[in-house]
Amino acid sequence: MINTTRENFEITRDRGFDLLGVDASNSRKASQMAQGDRLIFYIRDDRKFAATATVASKSFRDGPRIWKHSSKRERFNNRVNIKLDELPSEDDWVDARQLGPTLEYVRRWPPEMWDLAFFGMVHILSKRDFDLLEGELCRYADDDEADDESIEDVSELTVATTSESQEAEE
Repeated sequence: MINTTRENFEITRDRGFDLLGVDASNSRKASQMAQGDRLIFYIRDDRKFAATATVASKSFRDGPRIWKHSSKRERFNNRVNIKLDELPSEDDWVDARQLGPTLEYVRRWPPEMWDLAFFGMVHILSKRDFDLLEGELCRYADDDEADDESIEDVSELTVATTSESQEAEE
């Protein structure tokens, strides 16, 4: 799980989810990331899970400043290439206040303090937790796609009906 600010999430999104930078305090976890590892983005400002991605390269170090941090010295130099998997509309991001307390990952904390488990940028979740969260994101993304298809179907039906009406009038 990547715990990030909305601003840094938007920077990553605006780049097309091609690259992820990890802060210096999580450099060891970043160095262990490998091609095929799965990521879920947690937006701490909103307390929501927003997207999933797959690591597309081994980790590497690079210097140009891309993301923002309260410390001018932090450049998120530990990086991996990524590829977006799921990104539902913002209205459909998964509320962590609903699912967070049910995750295996937070069981070490008292239920009312589950969100303390999310301090820090990189967290290793169980497959169960990841699948649960990604399933919720996919469900909403699939609903959005179904809505889009329904709108297209109605548009096609309207066009067909209009054409048939015009032919009948002629």
